[in-house]
Formats: sequence, structure tokens, C-alpha cells
Amino acid sequence: MKDLADNLGPSSWLDDILWTEDGLVPAIAQDAETGDILMMAWMNRESLQLTVEEGQAVYWSRSRGKLWRKGESSGHQQVLKDIRLDCDADVVLLKVEQKGGIACHTGRRSCFYRTLKDGEWVSAEPVLKDPDAIYGSH
Repeated sequence: MKDLADNLGPSSWLDDILWTEDGLVPAIAQDAETGDILMMAWMNRESLQLTVEEGQAVYWSRSRGKLWRKGESSGHQQVLKDIRLDCDADVVLLKVEQKGGIACHTGRRSCFYRTLKDGEWVSAEPVLKDPDAIYGSH
């Protein structure tokens, strides 16, 4: 992703984004090869800049109030392949290579594993790896 970072020039491209009042933008991670939606997280200016510079997804953790490098605990990093901005300039799409095949902290490939059936949310995706094995017991 270094080539992308080299072509960006000054960070004025960040000014084109419509940030929330909290200075955040929703970011959707999509598998660059399959097109599967893996997860949604939040980014601030710094995390988006670092994502482009480092070529790996860096998000803003609202609950921890700090930068969160995807895979820092699990090893399941997201390598940036492409980045897009939606037509309203208020959502970022990261096309990524998901290392280890697991994007969700529940041990599933995608955070979008529940489907609505007969008025109830049911799991439609298997757990690929026990979260305790990934993160240790909580």
C-alpha cells in the first residue's frame, strides 16, 4: 500500500471526508478477493492516515478510547488492498486481505454472522476458532 500512500501527497484527502461530530467515520472492511463484508469499525483521522501509511487496518476503539491495530491481539491482521469513499463521503470501504481468515472477535470469519429467521436472529456462520484460544480467557 506504500504506492497508495506515496500518491496521496498532503493529507488534504482527509478533509474530503464528512466526519461525525466526534471526528469519526464508519469503515467497512471487505474481503478484496471474495467481496464478503467482514466487519464495520470506526476510524478517526489518525487511524485512517496510519492505515494508508502502514498498509494495514488501524481503527479507533471507542470503548478503549485509543487506536486499535486490527490483529494486535489475535494476529488476524487486515492488509489494505484498496480504499474507497462512498458518494456521500461519510463511509470508508477498506478492501483487505484478511490474515488468518477470522475478522470477528467471536472467532467467525465475519461479524455479520446472524440472519433473521422467523422474527429471531440466528447464527448462520460457524465459529472457526474458539475466542479463548485467540485472546485467552477474559
